[in-house]
Amino acid sequence: MGVIGVFRRRVRELPAAVEPGGLVAGADGVRVVRGRRAVLDGARIAVRAGEVLALVGPNGAGKSTLLSVLAGDLAPSAGTVRIGGRSAGAWSAPELALRRAVLPQTAELSFPFPVEEVVRMGRAPWAGTARAAEDEEAVAEAMAATEVTALAARPFAALSGGERARAALARVLAQRTGLLLLDEPTAALDLRHQELVLRVCRERAAAGDAVVVVLHDLGLAAAYADRVGVVHGGGVAADGPPDGVFGAELLGRVYRQPVEVFPHPRTGVPLVVPHRNPQIAKSPQNASFD
Repeated sequence: MGVIGVFRRRVRELPAAVEPGGLVAGADGVRVVRGRRAVLDGARIAVRAGEVLALVGPNGAGKSTLLSVLAGDLAPSAGTVRIGGRSAGAWSAPELALRRAVLPQTAELSFPFPVEEVVRMGRAPWAGTARAAEDEEAVAEAMAATEVTALAARPFAALSGGERARAALARVLAQRTGLLLLDEPTAALDLRHQELVLRVCRERAAAGDAVVVVLHDLGLAAAYADRVGVVHGGGVAADGPPDGVFGAELLGRVYRQPVEVFPHPRTGVPLVVPHRNPQIAKSPQNASFD
């Protein structure tokens, strides 16, 4: 039985719409232990409809772990996680798939599916529901938004890293859930497509969806996120608008790297720049002669 067949057989409770600003998902006091290390310990964050929430922080801070917890894919050893007004563990897998779509850091497939079929997999949760009628429109719209329409017939495995990333995002968009959880969607992308992906996030938020995105680029987070959650020390060290969260003292402490923060001269959006010694940065041994 195929993926769509599995979803078609199940009886599912369809999701209800959430008003802008309403709580879509949340974690409260969650603890996750890997080996002997508590990756998260007392972490709490709220995810609201109509917002882009960026999770930032250094490598190993627990951003991806927190995303998995919010998705209901990873059960914490302590604390509570809610999705759609109910404990995350109370939903069946098919019901959960109607409420949130997840983009992992890496997208690998064992079979040579063409790109269009990969994107169409995002529609599997809706098989057998009234919204299955949206399949063709949803797939075409998602492929256009991520600029992979021209790649429709190409094997997913034959794509470049950046093309795979965009095709995987198209699958998530085609799922058309009210909660998008994206783990480093810009990591493999060039400058233009990084901007494209974050614009798509803003468009989905403007349409009423809740978008949670893990980012390393603080400039992108400042420019596109309504709220930023700084993951550090097992929890969320700061949570709020970028201009209220991105302070030099906090970021310098969290990243263990001195930074300078100043407003963009045109937009006023915070710009975060590592503090560098000009003499070292410009020394002849570091110069490029390409």
